[in-house]
Amino acid sequence: MSPFRYRRLDAGHLVGTIRSLKRRIDARFPDSGLGRVCGELLEVGEGARAFTESLERPIYSIRLLSWLFIGLIVLIVVIPFLVFGFKLEIAFESLGDLAEGIEAGLNDLILLGVAVLFLATAEGRIKRNRALKALRELRSIAHVVDMHQLTKDPKDLLAGDRAGSEEGVEGMSREALAHYLDYCSEILSLTSKLAALHLQGLDDHVVIGAVNEIENLASGLSGKIWQKIMILDRITRDPRPGPASPPGV
Repeated sequence: MSPFRYRRLDAGHLVGTIRSLKRRIDARFPDSGLGRVCGELLEVGEGARAFTESLERPIYSIRLLSWLFIGLIVLIVVIPFLVFGFKLEIAFESLGDLAEGIEAGLNDLILLGVAVLFLATAEGRIKRNRALKALRELRSIAHVVDMHQLTKDPKDLLAGDRAGSEEGVEGMSREALAHYLDYCSEILSLTSKLAALHLQGLDDHVVIGAVNEIENLASGLSGKIWQKIMILDRITRDPRPGPASPPGV
């Protein structure tokens, strides 16, 4: 057994957890929008292993082209010095001309240095853009989950025995509403775990910031959901009778 087994997120186990959650949602809420959202998250998770592994692997074509261009730039800089390095006293007739030549040379070196830096970091930028595109999908899923839980307000239970309904699904009981909110929280947690998976193959400050943003978003939305669950729990345990309902209701 590897000593580092529990120091990395396992994409396979993560996908298995998402698949198990989707089965539970479909069993309790067949054909529900929340189940379809979980299905979208499952699709993202199934492609996460290959994607994160691709982030860890070097892009050899980009590296080769970058180093070829960098070598060409170095040759462009070095060859003139090798050819004309011993003729500086002929090229410059005065100290002023020498100063102007040095200034022009420094400007050229700065521009060439920027070009070298741009080429040397090309692979990292490509991987960064790919990771940010995947993280935008996860951020959208988190917001969609929030849209699903917004209309599930436990305070509506004070007016009756049924909560707000979802398109294609009849009104939920208190137990069903508790499960629904719990499923929303689980999806948000798994969304943040999928986001964190991208950091195992890429050490980039922009990607780290995007992952932290998704984790904070999921944590904040999950906090709102658990406030509803606590309210629902208090309503369920409150022994005081509510207002009398008219006959036949």
